Amino acid sequence: MRNLVRLEELALVGLSVFWFSQSAFAWWWYPLLLLAPDLSMLGYLANPALGATTYNLVHHKALAVGAYLAGVFYGQPVLLLAAAILLGHSSLDRAVGYGLKHADSFQHTHLGWIGQRSVEA
Repeated sequence: MRNLVRLEELALVGLSVFWFSQSAFAWWWYPLLLLAPDLSMLGYLANPALGATTYNLVHHKALAVGAYLAGVFYGQPVLLLAAAILLGHSSLDRAVGYGLKHADSFQHTHLGWIGQRSVEA
């Protein structure tokens, strides 16, 4: 099951690359901005609950889809770029086991605990 989910996430990374390919931005923007969503971890400097909230907001795929739809509707290339980056980053995170965070600890995610092998793996 874990491999099937990873494959699905990698397919979404492919979708994000497709979204990006439809933009007028130079290709170097994609790798340059791909880690930008991790700036949302700065909330952890205040406390784990705020960190989880900011991280989860930025890493939620609905935000990427909303940005894409708004970009198409309003004809805003920057929103399309943001959508591609948000979807690609979040999907890569999920593919390697970094899920949405619980409020108690950065390592506690909806996919399990980071750093601990699952029985399913």
